[in-house]
Amino acid sequence: MRAPTVTGKVMAILGAFLPGDVRLTLTEICRRAELPPATGHRLVGELVAGGFVERLPDGSYRVGMLLWRIGAQAAEPRELRELALPYMEDLYAATRENVQLAVLRDDRALYLERLRGPASVPIVSRVAGGLPLHATGVGKVLLAFADPETVERVLARELTPHAPNTVVDPTRLRTELEEVRRTGIACTQEEMSVGACSVAVPVRGAAGRVVAALSLVAWRHNADPRRLAPAVLTAAGALSRDLAALRS
Repeated sequence: MRAPTVTGKVMAILGAFLPGDVRLTLTEICRRAELPPATGHRLVGELVAGGFVERLPDGSYRVGMLLWRIGAQAAEPRELRELALPYMEDLYAATRENVQLAVLRDDRALYLERLRGPASVPIVSRVAGGLPLHATGVGKVLLAFADPETVERVLARELTPHAPNTVVDPTRLRTELEEVRRTGIACTQEEMSVGACSVAVPVRGAAGRVVAALSLVAWRHNADPRRLAPAVLTAAGALSRDLAALRS
C-alpha cells in the first residue's frame, strides 16, 4: 500500500471535522486522520498559520474562516440558501420558531441555514453541521425521498437514540417514511432534543425532485407540529417554484 501523500494527510485532517463536530482536540484530529501525533501537530500548525484551521484558547481546534469562505462558494448550496432565505425569514417572522434548511449529504442531514430567536427552543443543529437522518424532521423527509439504496443503507445501521422518543426500530422507521412520502410532512416529538418538536416538509427542484427539507422546531409543550405544517408547506412550495423556474 502506498504511503499517504502530504496532500492526502491534509485532506484527512480537514475531513476529521466532517461528522459535524465544532471543536476537536489535536488527539482527536490525529486519531480520526490516522496520523502520528508529531505529523498531525506539524500539519495542523501549518493549517492554523494559513487560516484554514483555528486554534481556540482552550487548545482545541475548529475550521477556520478561510476554509469556511472557500466552502461557502459551493454553487448549489449557496444558490439554494440564497433563494430560501426570504421565505425562511417570513416563516420566522410569522412563527418566532426555529427555521431550518437542510440537504442530504453523506447519509446525514447537512444544515445550510437556520434562523432562531431568543425565545426559540435550544437546538443542536448548526450551519454546515450534520445530524442523523432518523432522529430529525428534516432528516426523515430527506430519507423518505432518497434513493432506495440510501434508505436501505441507513436502515441497516444501528440507529442511535438521542432523546426519549428517538425511533431506533427499522421497521417502525420504514413505516414512518412511507407516511412521510404519502403526506409530504414529517413530525417529531423529542427525538433529537428534549423538549423540542418539529415539522418538516420537502423542497422540490426540477422535475419535482426533492432537493432539500425545510422545518420549524418549537417547544413541545406549547406547539402542535400539525398546526405549524401549513405555514411550512406554503414557504416550501414558494421556494420550490423559485427553484423550478430557475432551472427552466
